[in-house]
Amino acid sequence: MSNAPSSYTGGCACGAIRYEIPSEPIFQNHCQCLDCQHKSGTGHGSYLSFMRSGVKQTGSAALWDMVGDSGNVKTRAFCPACGSPVYMTYAAMPDVITVHAASLDDASRFKPQAVTYAVRGYEWDVLDQALTRFEKMPPGQ
Repeated sequence: MSNAPSSYTGGCACGAIRYEIPSEPIFQNHCQCLDCQHKSGTGHGSYLSFMRSGVKQTGSAALWDMVGDSGNVKTRAFCPACGSPVYMTYAAMPDVITVHAASLDDASRFKPQAVTYAVRGYEWDVLDQALTRFEKMPPGQ
């Protein structure tokens, strides 16, 4: 029997929003698109994507719709009290939810598989060179 946690849990900095995800991530990445750079205030964002089935959330997030580099609408969810970004959803992939790696209770569970939108990366934003790099978003993500 493994001692590994069975769910991914996390939330915002002040605790007003909490989530529990009972499944394993389907994709984990660092994204260097312009939106992630603006949102993070640095060179990239770090994310875990999951199927939405079974996700539990407490607290209400403020939502902001925007059009990503792909041309599709994504909805950013953040805490209206502390402003922490917590998760994203996508009009083109309604069964997927993406959480910010730093919103996890145990951020060491984040194991990036790739760098997306590497075409937008900055020389000063040094990421693990062993990671697969995609110029944009790989198909199906």
